[in-house]
Amino acid sequence: MKLIASDMDGTLLNENGEISEANVKAIKQAINQGIEFIVATGRSFQAANIPLQAAGITCPIVSLNGAVTYQENEKIINSIPMDKSVAARIADECSKLGMYVELFTNKGVLSESREHFLEVLMDIMRPSNPDVSEQEMRETVEQRFQLEQVSFVEHLQSALQDEHTEIYKILTFAFEEKQLEDAKKKLRDETGAVITSSGETNLEFNHPKAQKGLAIQKYIENEGWSMEDIMAIGDNWNDASMLEMAGRGVAMKNAADQIKNLCQYETVTNEEDGVAKAIEDMLEDLDK
Repeated sequence: MKLIASDMDGTLLNENGEISEANVKAIKQAINQGIEFIVATGRSFQAANIPLQAAGITCPIVSLNGAVTYQENEKIINSIPMDKSVAARIADECSKLGMYVELFTNKGVLSESREHFLEVLMDIMRPSNPDVSEQEMRETVEQRFQLEQVSFVEHLQSALQDEHTEIYKILTFAFEEKQLEDAKKKLRDETGAVITSSGETNLEFNHPKAQKGLAIQKYIENEGWSMEDIMAIGDNWNDASMLEMAGRGVAMKNAADQIKNLCQYETVTNEEDGVAKAIEDMLEDLDK
């Protein structure tokens, strides 16, 4: 193995959004043995970099599901924006279905309504948190805006018509599963976008070439490596491309069964230092 590519949420990060000491130790052990480490995430660069810096890890970052790739020095080395007309149709259809919509752009994250986001996420949280007060839930959901710096605009369609704005990803949330299914049905034939997800309550839209697996393949081409030299670790549908393309695909125990079926290997959950175990198992196999 030449490189380890890890997802963040549900994989490298625990439920507190932190990288455990065991994961940090294993990553540094692999780096010391000449194996590179890269993060491949649906997050923006800024949101991905916060827990990495807190853990003392500096590495390249494939952000926004493969739409923008950064070197360790934070320089952008590859970007794949969506077609504006495609992005406009997606945003319009999802808004009509009552979904909360965010645009990830070269000018930051844009949305129309902070309150709509809070309402949707609190509706999602209530059934599984009957003993948590409304205020506590609101404070938990508010943390989202500390992670991603979201700017609020009157109309997203105005931003979509701005010639200087590039759209890298559209993220939508919905309380009702029917909204998600209706959106997928309406937009599944849209040739200018690929639909993935990083959780049961959201959909993510990117340019068809903006996928984690393709971004990693692009990143390694100058090294003369192949995807057979890569270990990828993930838990959700926006990880599928890199898990399928990697020579060693590893699913988290907390991943859906369909994701596990894409992989040759499985590790323990993100709460049990699953990335550390995956790295340790891989290093052990290399020593055999």
